[in-house]
Amino acid sequence: MNPHLKNLALWLVIGLIVVLVFNIFNQSQPMQRELIFSEFMSKVERNEVTEVTLKGNEIYGRLSDGTGFRSYSPEDRDMLPLLRKQGVKITAKPADGQPWYMTFLISWLPMLVFLGIWIFFMRQMQGGGAKALSFGKSRARLLSDKQNKVTFADVAGVDEAKDELQEIIEFLKDPQKFQKLGGRIPKGVLLMGPPGTGKTLLARAIAGEANVPFFSISGSDFVEMFVGVGASRVRDLFEQGKKHAPCIIFMDEIDAVGRHRGAGLGGGHDEREQTLNQLLVEMDGFESNDGVILIAATNRPDVLDPALLRPGRFDRQVVVARPDVKGREGILKVHTRKIPLGPDVNLQVMARGTPGFSGADLSNLVNEAALLAARQNKKFVEMPDFESAKDKVLMGAERKSLVVSAKERRVTAFHEAGHALVAKLLPGTDPIHKVTIIPRGRALGVTQQLPTEDKHNYSKEFLLNDIAILYGGRVAEEVVFGLPEVTTGAMNDIDRATELARKMVCEWGMSEQMGPLQFGKREEMVFLGREIAQHQDYSEHTAMEIDREVRCIIMQNYERAKELVSGRLQTLHILAEALLEREVLDGSEIESLVSGLGTPEPATV
Repeated sequence: MNPHLKNLALWLVIGLIVVLVFNIFNQSQPMQRELIFSEFMSKVERNEVTEVTLKGNEIYGRLSDGTGFRSYSPEDRDMLPLLRKQGVKITAKPADGQPWYMTFLISWLPMLVFLGIWIFFMRQMQGGGAKALSFGKSRARLLSDKQNKVTFADVAGVDEAKDELQEIIEFLKDPQKFQKLGGRIPKGVLLMGPPGTGKTLLARAIAGEANVPFFSISGSDFVEMFVGVGASRVRDLFEQGKKHAPCIIFMDEIDAVGRHRGAGLGGGHDEREQTLNQLLVEMDGFESNDGVILIAATNRPDVLDPALLRPGRFDRQVVVARPDVKGREGILKVHTRKIPLGPDVNLQVMARGTPGFSGADLSNLVNEAALLAARQNKKFVEMPDFESAKDKVLMGAERKSLVVSAKERRVTAFHEAGHALVAKLLPGTDPIHKVTIIPRGRALGVTQQLPTEDKHNYSKEFLLNDIAILYGGRVAEEVVFGLPEVTTGAMNDIDRATELARKMVCEWGMSEQMGPLQFGKREEMVFLGREIAQHQDYSEHTAMEIDREVRCIIMQNYERAKELVSGRLQTLHILAEALLEREVLDGSEIESLVSGLGTPEPATV
């Protein structure tokens, strides 16, 4: 039988039962017998009628034996005198002026509304899997083979992480290979690294590679408005895992529930702490969960509770770092597999020109290049498209509609020329990639430097040169236009230079005056998630010395930049005039102008 027809028949039967019950309890009058008018008058004359109710031409009454009756009277003038003569109690009411359907609605509308609401709630509970009663159920999604097509072949640039996870998959497929030497399966694996490095993609690849059930859930799925729901969902999640063991549970953004306990705005009975406590017990508590591997991802491992990170819970902590040159080239190959590339595209050159890019940045770069080529109706994505996409990602989109006056444009040209000149004259700095006075993003002009290789540590000399380069723009404005004419264009440069100098003094111990000490301890609120205060663990005298040392570093490099610009003032004017004429200069053109070889011809595309 059709389930829809079956449900419809069920609801019809329920409705009929409700109507019958309502009729039984809605009987306002006892059972009444019908009397013709002549019989009614005869009973009145025999004094067998005790009371009557006159409602228009309708007569309701009660006989002396207690029996109720009803009758209908014509226009009879002798009826009322006779009733009064016999001592019958008379009650008069106005006749009903409403049609039958109004009477029906008034009588039945409340019951119909109640029945409709009841049916609605029943359907909600039945159709939604009893959502109103399933707050404590886990929201983990069990991925099937058809839902996930990502494999390790789709993941590049994180070879060490792939090796660690490949071992987990081999353990699930062939546990005897490891157990015969006394090894045990890891309880948990924590993937940690900056945003966009491929942690979630790795988990999807695990689901595609492993022939075991794979549950996926987010850390925020445990958070609910009701107390105790998070812990209940953790219990239900691991119960599902034990039923499907061996299996993998992937928890994305675990820092939503795994933060330090007892260090936030909440008390000891905080809902988040209850959820974390239950997670700790399920991972390594009194009862074992053999065959259930928890893989979690986070980009904030520093805020996680130490009990969560100990061996026996997260046995392995895999760092998914930003890719190196070889890794970036592999990622570009993965993302360009389905894109028709022009013969001039060299992915190795693109990888060398994108240091510091994460996997998500490279994916966005390839997508922007493809969109740019499609906008120009090209059949292939060529190298200039990738260069334009890289400029857009690094410096922002061109704001061609922004109207800039000739005076502001000239000030911007000298400002950017000052940055470029100082960067070329100082040794050991990152080479200049491009200088432009076309407004991009929130800036009127941009001077972009790209390192030739990946850097993980920075020397004191490099940082001091960086501060001097940042002040090159302000110095150029001051030298050319005079101190009263300097603009607010150096606001971001001053902010970055001051922060850099303060970190050199307070965090990196690069001040000879203050010594190799760290001043100030960062404090953060667990629920707010970021450093919102810096605890001053030093005296006021030390604070004055720190400020004096920061100012000394800033002013020394400001004067150094001023000396460089003043000594090559003619070169500054040449760079600025070239920018006003061309609007964009690349690294080779800047090199030619600073070396005095003249302005090279722009490359044709």
